[in-house]
Amino acid sequence: MPVALSFFLLAISLSQAQVSLRGLDLEHGEYAVGFLHYVAIDSSRTYNRVMEYSRRQILREIPTSIWYPADMSKDAGSPMSVINYMEILKEEEEWEELPNEFILNWFYYPNTSENQKHLEEEVIAARDACPIENAFPTVVYAPSYQASSIENFALCEFLASRGYVVISSPSRGPENRFLNGGSQSDLETQARDIEFLVKVALGMKNVDEDAIATMGFSFGGMSNVLSQIRNGNIKANISLDGSVRYQYPLLRNSPYFAVDKVDVPFIHMAQKQIPEQVLKEDKIDPSLNKDFEFYDKLTKSEAYSLRFNSLSHAYFSSLGILFEPRDIRQDSPDAEIMVAYKWLSEYTLKFLEAYLKEDKEARAFLETAPEKNGVPAELISIRFKKPTANKTSFEDFNDMAAGFGYKGMLQLYDSIKKDEADFRLEEAKLNTLGLQLVLDPRTSTYGIAILELAVALYPESANLFDSLAEGYLFSGDSRNAIVNFEKSLQLNKGNQNAIDRLKELKE
Repeated sequence: MPVALSFFLLAISLSQAQVSLRGLDLEHGEYAVGFLHYVAIDSSRTYNRVMEYSRRQILREIPTSIWYPADMSKDAGSPMSVINYMEILKEEEEWEELPNEFILNWFYYPNTSENQKHLEEEVIAARDACPIENAFPTVVYAPSYQASSIENFALCEFLASRGYVVISSPSRGPENRFLNGGSQSDLETQARDIEFLVKVALGMKNVDEDAIATMGFSFGGMSNVLSQIRNGNIKANISLDGSVRYQYPLLRNSPYFAVDKVDVPFIHMAQKQIPEQVLKEDKIDPSLNKDFEFYDKLTKSEAYSLRFNSLSHAYFSSLGILFEPRDIRQDSPDAEIMVAYKWLSEYTLKFLEAYLKEDKEARAFLETAPEKNGVPAELISIRFKKPTANKTSFEDFNDMAAGFGYKGMLQLYDSIKKDEADFRLEEAKLNTLGLQLVLDPRTSTYGIAILELAVALYPESANLFDSLAEGYLFSGDSRNAIVNFEKSLQLNKGNQNAIDRLKELKE
């Protein structure tokens, strides 16, 4: 039998968990849930199936699991049990032909009678059920270190039942199934896999391309931050006890990292305080109980930091709750773990409702003390901060102006200047943007409007009047072209372009 993967943490346990999917008591929504699994190919990278002991390289395989709202009246698909998800785990571990009877013990979990019962439990998803073709908000899920795409299937099903598409792939190393100990290349690789799934999502008919979030557990809860920094399609970030809290230096050292680019809503849900005994015996840095440098440095994101006082790290995933042995040094009773997971699911949903659907009630829920939301006393502690006031950039101004059809820009400028005395629109940028828009016949009137604003702000700029004149000339307005070439020439008598143009126009 193969040795369990190197990052599996063996918990100290005297009793097996007494939990069930039904016991989680998740309040599923109005939608039936479909499930699709297939192997996608990223042709930009190569991969090696390490268990085959061959140097042969293939295109990178990305097993892809998708949960979605389904129309059972058209095709109800095939009912599923937990064992069907575990068959996907063995496929992703590259043991496709392994008999199901060996799944437990072979992959991480004890082969106990209780775990055998969990394999038989029915889930709410139906494989290959017909998707509803409405465009739904979407979550790209990044699993923990070297874990399966289905590790949090109960949460993924819950979200799909509430009107979300969830798409996930396993956590795999740069070259093969195995990661390199949580290295920089591991971080980069998982971030690229997340971005690959974003691309997949953008090609799906049932995905709202303007409402995509990422959600990551443990190592995946750091990789998704890196993906968001460099991918503007990601509108919100969820971290399930993510390593962004525990391994921030690794993220900070990425060449792509810049904390001011973390500018979307962010929520981190952390495990309970680690007991002193565990800190000492497992040689864990005690500062991890209180420090959260990444959160502290966020300035451009509405950010939430929650602590679940009944959840140890493993129980932020469905597989952990069902199969993980309990650590008697720190784990809460099973009943408390299940209640906490239910509320973790509820806070995840409310965050997505607030920021992907702009639901005001969901946002108020997040900003209300947990006890007032019906959360059992002391189950969750929470803190929240709003972004510091951001100065308006040239890009911000242009986006706002575009939204108004480039009308009333001087009034827009004055209103911003009233609140930000040091706000300015750079002359060179106005000139470049104006000419870019002018030279496209579809946007030439916008370009002229930008250049009119530019000469109002910089009335001594011969170059801007010259550009405005060229804009009018390009648009066929010779009269205004002459007026502005003459103004440019008054400011710069050596402007040869204005001299030549005026000669041509007046002839």
